[in-house]
Amino acid sequence: MSNTQTAAEERIPVTVLTGFLGSGKTTLLNKLLRRPELADTAVIINEFGEIGLDHLLVEKSNEDGMVTLNSGCLCCTVRGDLVRTMSELFLKRSKGEVTPFKRMVVETTGLADPAPILHTLMTDPLLASRYRLDGVVTTVDGVNGASTLDNHEEAVKQAAVADRLLLTKVDIADAPKLDELKHRLQHLNPGAPSVSISAGEIDPNQILNAGLYNPDTKTADVKRWLHEEAYEGSHDHGHGHHHHGHGHDHGHGHEHGHGEQDPHNVNRHDDRIKAFCMTFDEPMSWATVAAAFDALVTYRGPDLLRMKGILNVKDTDKPVVIHGVQHVFHPPATLEAWPEGDDRKSRVVFITRDIAESTIRKVFASFFDAEKKGWGQEQQQQ
Repeated sequence: MSNTQTAAEERIPVTVLTGFLGSGKTTLLNKLLRRPELADTAVIINEFGEIGLDHLLVEKSNEDGMVTLNSGCLCCTVRGDLVRTMSELFLKRSKGEVTPFKRMVVETTGLADPAPILHTLMTDPLLASRYRLDGVVTTVDGVNGASTLDNHEEAVKQAAVADRLLLTKVDIADAPKLDELKHRLQHLNPGAPSVSISAGEIDPNQILNAGLYNPDTKTADVKRWLHEEAYEGSHDHGHGHHHHGHGHDHGHGHEHGHGEQDPHNVNRHDDRIKAFCMTFDEPMSWATVAAAFDALVTYRGPDLLRMKGILNVKDTDKPVVIHGVQHVFHPPATLEAWPEGDDRKSRVVFITRDIAESTIRKVFASFFDAEKKGWGQEQQQQ
C-alpha cells in the first residue's frame, strides 16, 4: 500500500465536469476559465455534435493548451484517446511546449456515463503517476432538471457520483420546483454539497480541490472528502420516503418502455439509488476487507456507483484510504497519520443502485465471521 501523500500532492489534480445536455457546462467553463484561479488549467473537451466552446475561450487558452476529443461519447472505445491526450499534454508540459498547467478539467459529453472516465483516471498506470482525480462536478439544469432525471438514467448517475452538484439557471427557475429538485438531489447524493449558480458564475474555490488532498494545508482532509455527517438522518428519512405510498414499485425501475409516463413512477431511477455511510468499530484485516470488496464487485460491480472510505487496518497503524467506482478500485493509499481527533473507526460511504445497505452489511459480516472462525481454528490447532 504505497502511494504516499507527497506523491499524491505532486500529481496534477483533474476535475471531471459532467452534466446532461443543455445543463450549462459550456457556459460554466467559459466563465471559469477567465478566473485567475484557473489560469494554469488544461482543458480536454469531449464534444457531442456541434457543442463547443466559443472562440474567446480558445484564444484565452492559447490553442495549444486546448484539446478536443471529437467523439460522440467518451466510453470504452475512446479511453485510449483520453490516455494518449493526457499523456501527450504531460509530455509537452515537461518539454516546455505548453504552459506548465497546474490542473486539468475534462468535460464529458452530456449523454455520457462518467464512470469510464473515472475508471481510466484510476487505473491507467501512466496517468495515475502524473494525475489524480480531484473531483467530479455535475451540472443540473434548474429549469429542466427534474424531467431530465425522470427520463434519463445517465443523468441520475451523473448526479449520484458527483462530489459537487451545481444547480444552473436558478435565476429563471420556478422557486418551488427548484426546492423540490434540491431535495431530490440531496436524497440521491447527500454527501455532495450543492451550489446554485446563474449565468455560469461561480467562485472556483467551491468546486476545485474537492478531493482528499487539501492544497491549503498540504494534508489529507478526510472529513471534507467523506462528508459523512451528511448521511446521518438523510438516510433514515430516505427509507421512510421510499416506501411511502409506492413501496410496491420499488426496484422495478429498469423495466423501460412499460409505463414510461406512469405518474406514480416518476422517481423510478432515484428510487433505485441508495446513499449511506457504514461504520466499523473494530480494526479489520486487509485480506478480509479486500475479499469482501472483491465479492461485492464480482456480484454487483455495475451497481456500486461510488465508494470512498478510510479504514483502520490491523496490518498498519496508519489509515488506509479506498476509493472505488463500480468494479474499479483505485490502488489503496496509506495516509501519514490519522486526522487529528479521529476516533479511528473505519468509515465507508456507498452510493449504490438496487443494493440495500443491509445486503452490503451482510457481505461484510460474513467475511468478518469467517475470519474470526478461521482464527479460532488456528488457535485450537496450536
